[in-house]
Amino acid sequence: MFDVFEQPWMLLIVAIVVLLILLILRAIFPAKRHWWQFAIPVLIAASAFALDLLVKTDLEKIKDVIYTAAKTIEEENPDAIEPLISANYRDSYHNTKDILLMHARAKLSEPLIDKNITRILSIEISPSKTTSTAVFTVRIMFDRKGCAYEFKPELWTKIKIDLQKAPDSRWLISRAELLELDHQPANWQDIKQLNW
Repeated sequence: MFDVFEQPWMLLIVAIVVLLILLILRAIFPAKRHWWQFAIPVLIAASAFALDLLVKTDLEKIKDVIYTAAKTIEEENPDAIEPLISANYRDSYHNTKDILLMHARAKLSEPLIDKNITRILSIEISPSKTTSTAVFTVRIMFDRKGCAYEFKPELWTKIKIDLQKAPDSRWLISRAELLELDHQPANWQDIKQLNW
């Protein structure tokens, strides 16, 4: 089913079709020409841009969570990660949100990351629109001053996260699992064993 909020660009196509119909009608009925008739396709096109700017879809909100999380980790700011994590967070390494944040604070207390490059591979939203799963890659370039840089200057990771929609319509991360390190299958235990 067509959802104008998910695809506001479709209104641009509607505006073009209306303009073509308007031009045809003006050619057939020259006596009915009025200057304001061209305002109709312009208003339809303007509403497409307004919808895109003013209404954030679930997909856009999920992308924002992913990019914000990657940016806060790059900035080594674990306190900024906290609002993005669900209260019932749990993964195969961290049993609670508090353990995850404690681990993040410990790892990000010293220089670690210089830059993250994030690329979203897929996002699937459940039919109920209350849960979602996203898979993305992050190319991590380590800080030259950090201990990880001695081990490896950069690391390619593939991550899968589960998100749930909060009552206030925000999307929160409820689970994050490591899928690959440098294109090799991996999990949180592999990170734990690196101990850097």
